[in-house]
Amino acid sequence: MRNLIPAAICLLFSTILAAQTGSISGKISTVENQPVDAVLISLLSAMDKTLQKTTFSEPDGTFVFNNLAADQYLISIDADGFQSFQSEPISVNQQAVVIPVIQISSSADKKLDEVVIVKKKSFVENKIDRTVVNVDAMISAAGADAMDVLEKSPGISIDQNGVITFKGKTGVSVFIDDKPTYLSGAELEAYLKSLPASTLSQIEFMTNPPAKYEAAGSAGVINIKTKKSKAKGFNGSATSRGSLGKRARNQNSLNLNYTDGKIRLYGSAGFSASESVTDLFIFRRYKNPNESTKTLFDQNSILTGKNSSANIRAGIDYYVSDKTTLGMSLSGFSTSGNNASDVRSVLKNATSVIDSTIIADNLEKKKFRNGGITFNYSRDLNQGRKLTADADFLTYSDKTDQLYRNYIYQPDGSLSSSDQSTGKLPSKISIYAFKTDYSHPFKNEAVFETGYKVSYSKTDNIADYADIIGGVSIPNLSNSNHFKYDEVIHAGYANFNKSFKRFSFQAGLRLENTVSKGNQLGNGTANSASRFTRSYTNLFPTVYLMYKLDSIGNNQLVTSYGKRINRPYYQDLNPFLSPLDKFTFYSGNPYLNPSFAHNVELSYRYKGVFSTTLSYGESKDEINETIEIKDEIYYSRPGNIGKSQYLSLNVQSDFELAKWFSTSLYSELTYNRYKSELYTEGLNSKGTFFFFSSNNRFTISKSWSAELSGRYGSDVTSSQFTIGPRGSVNVGIQKKILKDQGTLRLAANDIFYMSITNGVINNLELTDASWRNKPDSRFVALTFTYAFGKMFQPKSQERTGADSEQSRVKG
Repeated sequence: MRNLIPAAICLLFSTILAAQTGSISGKISTVENQPVDAVLISLLSAMDKTLQKTTFSEPDGTFVFNNLAADQYLISIDADGFQSFQSEPISVNQQAVVIPVIQISSSADKKLDEVVIVKKKSFVENKIDRTVVNVDAMISAAGADAMDVLEKSPGISIDQNGVITFKGKTGVSVFIDDKPTYLSGAELEAYLKSLPASTLSQIEFMTNPPAKYEAAGSAGVINIKTKKSKAKGFNGSATSRGSLGKRARNQNSLNLNYTDGKIRLYGSAGFSASESVTDLFIFRRYKNPNESTKTLFDQNSILTGKNSSANIRAGIDYYVSDKTTLGMSLSGFSTSGNNASDVRSVLKNATSVIDSTIIADNLEKKKFRNGGITFNYSRDLNQGRKLTADADFLTYSDKTDQLYRNYIYQPDGSLSSSDQSTGKLPSKISIYAFKTDYSHPFKNEAVFETGYKVSYSKTDNIADYADIIGGVSIPNLSNSNHFKYDEVIHAGYANFNKSFKRFSFQAGLRLENTVSKGNQLGNGTANSASRFTRSYTNLFPTVYLMYKLDSIGNNQLVTSYGKRINRPYYQDLNPFLSPLDKFTFYSGNPYLNPSFAHNVELSYRYKGVFSTTLSYGESKDEINETIEIKDEIYYSRPGNIGKSQYLSLNVQSDFELAKWFSTSLYSELTYNRYKSELYTEGLNSKGTFFFFSSNNRFTISKSWSAELSGRYGSDVTSSQFTIGPRGSVNVGIQKKILKDQGTLRLAANDIFYMSITNGVINNLELTDASWRNKPDSRFVALTFTYAFGKMFQPKSQERTGADSEQSRVKG
């Protein structure tokens, strides 16, 4: 019966609209009278040019807009590879209007220096299921990397550990070009920092992604879209960037494309090298049961590193026919680094008299490698139907070598003891995935989609620790272990969307079955062997509704609901204990449960210049970093938070104040609450925070432009943590050179050094703890980009079938 309700609603609306016979139909061809397939066509109101409907041309170039009210309309075409077109006003009065054939001119024979920009990109665009940020509209982003651009986007904040928060919530899945990054944690941060912002085009934010997307990511999905080469023959672009803060960094990238007849070859490569420095202060006050001071712990760490990373992507598309495409792509990412920790810890008694001083000299060498191969199949069937299939194999290897040296000094400065230990932490992850999707459009602007996916993930982690005593390496069996984890996920989905005169809706349902097995091999009496097996099946519904409050759609109401899941990162299930120093240890948690979240949003939008959204979400067993103090030792591990809730109101605007000045504003007020049993303390934390960002863009002349942006966030409560206020002010200026084929950009980031992080850790047994982190966030960057080649309209884009597993690979 429930399945009949949506069908009955569709039938009712279709019956009501059947009496409206107004329509516009036509055909699109090139100047050589060849039909143009899959071109996006927009129907605008002739009165104020607001968007009414969109459709795509059929393989024979035909298109139709049905169910049109009596009014005057414009046909607009703005497709890559063709010159823009806009018709004269077309009158519709309850009749079928057939317009003459539209011939659009290809820009394939135009050099880049002949291309004329005909419109400005809005910084922010709102769609029914996502918010889109156009990176090219952010001048200062050109002197930054993908991580910097992400942090400057509305509603996004990134902490000192690289954890991404979206609208006050963690648990975001990150995609690149609709493909999962297969990375998270330190590896995701390194990968995004290796991507120059000049290679990015858009960032899409989806709180409730459609059912086609994997259900992973309780806070939603972030999809970062890179620029695509648009030239026949041979073309490409190159970018080089140098930046200087406390340390120097450089990034270089190259994008190439070759198209000839039925074959398209494409590739990109990037390399970055950086030196980093972070000044970290940690303070802990240990208390007696009567709350009086027992001891004091004061620590200062200078964290330095030299890191390099490289990424490469190459592929081939073979157009078997106009309707069938075969593709293969290869990808690889590598990062390596030498990181040092110079740590000085001072222990004091209750009266602040020094008891001892510990000097730690720690070194870590890390190498991370990832490679993948993807096979694609795409078939355009009759009447707009489409079938795709993808198969993937990906592998990841991580090798970390650690050296810990600790020296304990008495108050008089004499050395009382020292110790030395080593750690070798190799790990390997393999992922196999296959997926297929089918799309079936119907008349009257309705589309049905369905698909299936299966993925298999296998991880193998080893921890080999040893103590160096008298120059001899003695195995430390208490910290050493071997852990294996396998997981299989089957998923299927169905999605349907339909547009009426004022009302549009989209509904989807996704089914996922997960089977996982963990095996801790143990090493004798120190760590005994153990196993676990879990199996669970869940349904994930998504619903979107949009209603136009007026006939031309200037005022819109949009609401959505989605259910999401967060599965633990593979390494977070690893029970190994990893020391940072004698007083701080990190470990995984093999008993982590998946987290489930429900998100609801209600938005009001006015044209394309203003929107406000009210959001509510709640999660069960949310996975978050937790801190336990035991015998004055600090243990950090992931844990399940029993229940968390958030309520958020945001206001967003993007408008042009003058031809030379446009601005985007974003403000957010969010209430968070966390409630859970946690170790020896009950967690019941809550707080309200405010966030504001502004991006102002200036057109100085035809070749000069500039930007001034800023952001500020108040105190944020997140589980056990209260993070202090942060902000930044950034400026950028851009100059077109070399007949507009080259761009030179100068940007300054965090010019007032407002990104210093202060924080407090709550709910600790008889302990007060706080920290202060001073990153290298203030820098100046100079970027040069050069593009060459001719424009074309690509037939397809590379895809991958492994959709969610990569976001759970964590460094």
